[in-house]
Amino acid sequence: MQPKPAHLGLKYAEQFKDSSIVDVYHHRPQHSDEAITVLLSLISDEPRTILDVGCGTGVLARRLVNAVERVDAVDFSQAMLDKGRTLSGGDHPQLNWIYGRMEDITLSPPYTLITAGESLHWMEWEIVMPLFQRVLTLHGYLAIVGCETAPNPWDKDLLALISRFSTNREFQPYDLLEELERRQLFQQAGSRRTRPVLFMQSGEDYIQSIHSRNGFSRERMGEEAASAFDAAARALLTPFMHDGLLPLSSVSEVTWGKPIGAY
Repeated sequence: MQPKPAHLGLKYAEQFKDSSIVDVYHHRPQHSDEAITVLLSLISDEPRTILDVGCGTGVLARRLVNAVERVDAVDFSQAMLDKGRTLSGGDHPQLNWIYGRMEDITLSPPYTLITAGESLHWMEWEIVMPLFQRVLTLHGYLAIVGCETAPNPWDKDLLALISRFSTNREFQPYDLLEELERRQLFQQAGSRRTRPVLFMQSGEDYIQSIHSRNGFSRERMGEEAASAFDAAARALLTPFMHDGLLPLSSVSEVTWGKPIGAY
């Protein structure tokens, strides 16, 4: 099977174990209530159990658990799980936090829904996709969930800054769904893009949200490079701020379908 793009390798995924990323992860744009409703609407089998893979701090798991029988939330970053337990809903009795790599852990199937929010690209697809196929119920789905801010006037210049400072020097633009479908590992059944949700975020928090991304761990950038990036980003964003705040809108994309065993 064709190897994954190099910039999605384990050495880059491990940045999400760094405390500097965990500490600012909450500054990322949040999924709308509409996105959560879409995910729950995909459940049609029993038992109403969810597997949330690469769960991070439980951004999805903590919001889904009240509507189902159980959520198993898996991540290979102990720091992310520890943080998730302290957040709203993190101590829910039906939310099981599971530490380990998705490729290695023992699960408790069946699951009527598998959710992957900003995480599936880091996994070994030829291992996890056949696994997902085996643990899903007959009518169960794998839902790939993304969340981003809608286009902003500063995006082009900010992207140039990101390219200049990122520690992931192997990065290349890619489309996860295309990569999976090219390898015959996923068959899409549907997709839904949510309505934009307007919100205001301070310029400083917006910059911190970039430090929650791959390639921007402060530990790996070094303080000098991290500070230089912050100063350049601040200078770029200041003309767009109003009383220190940026007008933003978040949009979620939910794509669901069937994982396929390796050919």
